Amino acid sequence: MSFLFILISSVVMCVGTIPELQVEDAEGNHVEHPTLDAIETVCIGWFTIEYILRLISSPNKVHFAFSFMNIIDVLAIMPFYVSLSLTYLGNKMMELSNVQQAIQALRIMRIARIFKLARHSSGLQTLTYALKMSFKELGLLLMYLAMGIFVFSAVGYTMEQSHPETLFKSIPQSFWWAIITMTTVGYGDIYPKTTLGKCNAAISFLCGVIAIALPIHPIINNFVKYYDKQRVLETATKHELDLMELHSTEGKGRNEGNAASGLNGMSMSQSDSYIPLLSDAKQHRTRLQSCK
Repeated sequence: MSFLFILISSVVMCVGTIPELQVEDAEGNHVEHPTLDAIETVCIGWFTIEYILRLISSPNKVHFAFSFMNIIDVLAIMPFYVSLSLTYLGNKMMELSNVQQAIQALRIMRIARIFKLARHSSGLQTLTYALKMSFKELGLLLMYLAMGIFVFSAVGYTMEQSHPETLFKSIPQSFWWAIITMTTVGYGDIYPKTTLGKCNAAISFLCGVIAIALPIHPIINNFVKYYDKQRVLETATKHELDLMELHSTEGKGRNEGNAASGLNGMSMSQSDSYIPLLSDAKQHRTRLQSCK
């Protein structure tokens, strides 16, 4: 159920930014449609009730409050109540334009609720664990990229200074070119124009591909390892539930069988005790007739 509310609230957040679906308020500003606001309120109400119930049932309140996923839950809920307070009380404390800017800034924080999906998705949990176990490889990747960005941006700036229409105005500005080149993005807003600059760009491109590809294998291994472990645990849990259900069914069958055998035993004992009495009575009558 929470998974459905997360998806609905995320869709509402995106749809509410479409200009055709917005309405104008009394001041002529474009705001979200009242229907979308109502859906948003219902979703926030569900998230609030869920968080409060989980907080009440938690044995360790401090650990619960400072847990990462619970902090995400608070960040997903808090902007709604803060913006609501600013809407009704902020007009008395600050100017209307400042209130609207604060509300817009808080609305951006609503994207935090998409991280709530990690609580309900085993795939996202597996990916998070793989990245967590691959901090060393990710650190090496960032270090390689940082060194390459610094070196190739400085070389590119030096080689492009001979061109009269150079786009490399400074080394810090060349960082942007080195980033988009080494990560194979290439927006095309800044590019070398000299022959040596183009050779430098080709080398930086190849080095970027190699630097990004190197730590991929350990990350994939960590992902596959944890994913297989997760599947084994899920399969074992499913088998355990099936065995518990089977044992409960067999227990009911045994109880019914014992009850039925008890009833049959009682009836058989009654019939066995009654038949000899009949036979004794017949023998007694036969003896009396023989005496007569």
